[in-house]
Amino acid sequence: QGPYYCSAGAVNSFGRDIADAHLKCMLFAEIGTSGTNAEVMPGQWEYQVGPCTGIESGDHLHMSRYLLLRVCEKYGVHVSFEPKPIKGDWNGAGCHCNFSTKDMRSKDIDFEFTPTDGPHKGEKLKAGYAKMIEAAEKMGPKAREHIDLYGPDNDQRLTGEHETCDMNTWRYGVADRGASIRIPRTSYHAGCGYLEDRRPSSNIDPWVITSKIAETILL
Repeated sequence: QGPYYCSAGAVNSFGRDIADAHLKCMLFAEIGTSGTNAEVMPGQWEYQVGPCTGIESGDHLHMSRYLLLRVCEKYGVHVSFEPKPIKGDWNGAGCHCNFSTKDMRSKDIDFEFTPTDGPHKGEKLKAGYAKMIEAAEKMGPKAREHIDLYGPDNDQRLTGEHETCDMNTWRYGVADRGASIRIPRTSYHAGCGYLEDRRPSSNIDPWVITSKIAETILL
């Protein structure tokens, strides 16, 4: 789609002053943040909120949006949180949700799980990685319930193209950007870690999706 992803230089990168100002505001406000980068579409930027604990993730994301609106107001620029701001052959805008539990992050827990689906079907998994795959498999039967809460107009983004999984399809995989749930390669090799739900759209209610994920994998 062009040389825009993680780009540098005025010919490829648009809006860096705004992205940098927003990052500084988040740091000043003590909003948990892990970084920012230019995205696939020109003028599209990503920033990461977290790590956070529980309901705090919604609080921090909500305030980060407020700060972004204020920064853009200062520059006389409009910000869009729409999941498909530009129609056609361009990436949409998601709000991927990375999540884990204490057990998922542990190599030392005494736990085994044999998945019935996915890349490890039939394998006996152990410890934190087993907890990760157990969580992923719990989400499969409730995929539709999650999609219904993952943001308005998300059907325009979750088409199976542009690094998405079709909204009517469910799958998880290692380092698979086209999956519903991506298992990071670092977590796969470490044998513990976190999962990435790639389905939520950029305009989601963060408290709704985090509570739904917790309900599905913990209750």
